[in-house]
Amino acid sequence: MKINAAKRLSTVRRGAAGLAVAAVLATTAVGAAGAPVLAAGTPADSVPTFDFGDCPDLPAGVDPAQWRCEVLTATGSLTLGNRTVPDLAPMTITHAEGPLPDGGAGQVFGALRAAPTAVPGGLLGVPGTDHGRVLALFLRPEYGGRSDFYSTGDSLGLFTMRFGVHGPLLPKGCTIGADTPVELRLRRVGGSERISKNPPIIKFDAYDDTFGVPSAQGCGPLGRLLDDRLGLPAATGNSLSLTAYYTYRTYDQLPSS
Repeated sequence: MKINAAKRLSTVRRGAAGLAVAAVLATTAVGAAGAPVLAAGTPADSVPTFDFGDCPDLPAGVDPAQWRCEVLTATGSLTLGNRTVPDLAPMTITHAEGPLPDGGAGQVFGALRAAPTAVPGGLLGVPGTDHGRVLALFLRPEYGGRSDFYSTGDSLGLFTMRFGVHGPLLPKGCTIGADTPVELRLRRVGGSERISKNPPIIKFDAYDDTFGVPSAQGCGPLGRLLDDRLGLPAATGNSLSLTAYYTYRTYDQLPSS
């Protein structure tokens, strides 16, 4: 099977198995790989291409046919402090889940991949630059180290994130949430739409406005100015709104290496 090494078991639950972020929506078995058969009225260019290259290694002793590699790609808008990024670049989250040998439910995180997105307005009035000059500022979502994708009703579990901050004069490693990651508890908004049955693709919206955001760290001399411009730290007023597409394959259906 084509799976990556050095991925760690992120969540183990004992007893009755929970439901994955969108597994309650996807009960159809995965068919053969190929172009999805889209629901009527769904533009083909609106559905992302899914990549299973970040599927993590499985825990020892589990049945690959009972474990699924789940891939979710989402776009949306983000508000941190007093600055809003209305069009986030797509981010893709990959994880695996299934029954453990003792009957409990397990999850293994794979990866979060995302490109930087420009922050409107950039960083204004930077000392040492021309008067009124605006420096470009970008945010890149990063995995925060904790995840629990089991859902209850419209609650989609827990996912932690950091945000890498990139721009001229900012050092590598400038990060929002470096020591204290942002804790997201997304909730599904409205219904879900089955885009394709073969392979299974489900579309849904999710939202959270309950999380706090800490100050940026590792940003050098501009750290205080950056926090001031973004309005950080911010205990309230933050939000994340996503439109997500979700699919999965069982591990016995992943390509052989």
